[in-house]
Amino acid sequence: MRIAVCQLNSRHDRKENLTIAESLLERAAAGGADLALLPEYVDYLGPVANSPDPEPVDGEVGEFFAAVARRLGMWVIAGSVHERGPDPVRTYNTSLVFDRSGTLAATYRKIHLYDVEIPGRVSYLESATVAPGAQPVVVDVEGLRVGLSICYDLRFPELYRKLATEGGAQLLVVPAAFMLHTGRDHWEVLLRARAIENQCFVAAAGQTGDHEPGRTCFGRSMVVDPWGLVLTQAPDGASVAFADLDLKRLHTVRSELPSLANRRL
Repeated sequence: MRIAVCQLNSRHDRKENLTIAESLLERAAAGGADLALLPEYVDYLGPVANSPDPEPVDGEVGEFFAAVARRLGMWVIAGSVHERGPDPVRTYNTSLVFDRSGTLAATYRKIHLYDVEIPGRVSYLESATVAPGAQPVVVDVEGLRVGLSICYDLRFPELYRKLATEGGAQLLVVPAAFMLHTGRDHWEVLLRARAIENQCFVAAAGQTGDHEPGRTCFGRSMVVDPWGLVLTQAPDGASVAFADLDLKRLHTVRSELPSLANRRL
């Protein structure tokens, strides 16, 4: 299966963000991708006060990506979007998976929320405006088991172990808006660790560049193989990177170094 990780710089104009996302998905389809992954908050990444009204998963944004997937005949994971939440104050941070016909195949609501205080660098309380999800999700993509996650989830290995051992995941996806100050030290290390310890492919699509208000994202979208080798990495800026997933390689890694089978806990 050929996959594409799409990297962009979402800002405060939702219509413009969706237009750029569509153009990247077209590039992914032209490059032969069976599955394309977009970043976290592909619909809007700007001041919270000016956010467009959140929608249900079958709202305008969901229908937009369904139509693109159907037109291109490609699986599309709309990294995450603002879904209408459980109360007027909070949304859900939700990943939407569409099959080649544009049918919604799976949804995942981000479980781990980014509540971080780093003096002088970042103060961010995601839980003030976002409600957490509660259910890990694995979706079957034409025989490939794909485990879903979003950004800050990456720091919680127990989620990925559950996706791999209980959900049978072979590919783990990580749409993200990883900040620059943590991304340059932790992004690749964590992605490779999740691949190695779970013996899975990992595909990560990140936001890149400056966003409002005063937020810079790291980018460096990539695909990692089950041995921890980086197969492809996107350059800075809006871009698409491709990788071909060889499931024989996954089976070889798991049979020659059977760490999942050797677990004692």
